[in-house]
Amino acid sequence: MSTPFSLFIPRDSGMHRLHPLTKLTLVGFCLVGGLFFPGIWLTYIAFLVIILPLAAWGRILRPFLSAVIKTTLPFAVSLVLVQGLFWPGGTPVLELGPLSFKEEGLIFAARGTGRILMIVSSFLLLTFTTRADELMLTLSQKGVPDNIAYIMLTTLQIVPRFQSKANTILDAQRSRGLETEGNLLTRARALLPLIQPLLLGSIVDIEERAIALEVRAFGRRGSKTTLLVLHDTTWQRVMRWLLVLATLAVLAWRIYLWLEPRIQG
Repeated sequence: MSTPFSLFIPRDSGMHRLHPLTKLTLVGFCLVGGLFFPGIWLTYIAFLVIILPLAAWGRILRPFLSAVIKTTLPFAVSLVLVQGLFWPGGTPVLELGPLSFKEEGLIFAARGTGRILMIVSSFLLLTFTTRADELMLTLSQKGVPDNIAYIMLTTLQIVPRFQSKANTILDAQRSRGLETEGNLLTRARALLPLIQPLLLGSIVDIEERAIALEVRAFGRRGSKTTLLVLHDTTWQRVMRWLLVLATLAVLAWRIYLWLEPRIQG
């Protein structure tokens, strides 16, 4: 079970016990690698070699894979259909009546799907194994302004907050006799009674959170006390520096591959 308004899944694992900054640095490396790895298959190999073992180490492999598939599959299907069928020119590899899948379009779709897979999986790995308050505290301790840290925290919580509020409204509407299951038309009719209270409730929630922040002296300058204690180790600090160097190496490698043909030309 995840905690309220968070995708965090509590587990007693080594991945969960890592310092939030270590996991954030790892996510940064995966994001850069997913965007700048050359070729098609390096992103998929990195997902299999890096992301999946870490999810298994965190004992969240099953819900993690479910979330990754549900998030990535719609993008993958749309990329394959749009790029494969409507790529200008190209080499046909599969014909479906007047339409045909183009080889170049499918290669582009595979590359784009790999990048989306790395981005989605790295963020899900971070949110599934890191408490949002610990991440915000880490950013604040490293000198990130509280306002920016809070915006990042809210961004991570926006989806579970909307899901929780939508489920509450949906249960309330069902108790009043609203039909929410059936054919497509029935479900479409149920959207309006759901969307209006969801938007109004979100506005009220924003006001309540702003008041709560003011009561807790969120805007106060100077040092603040906290009940959370984050434990860091030497090997994690070394690992973070190695990940930063690896990230810079990937960027340098990509820049070199981009400049090489221009220099030779």
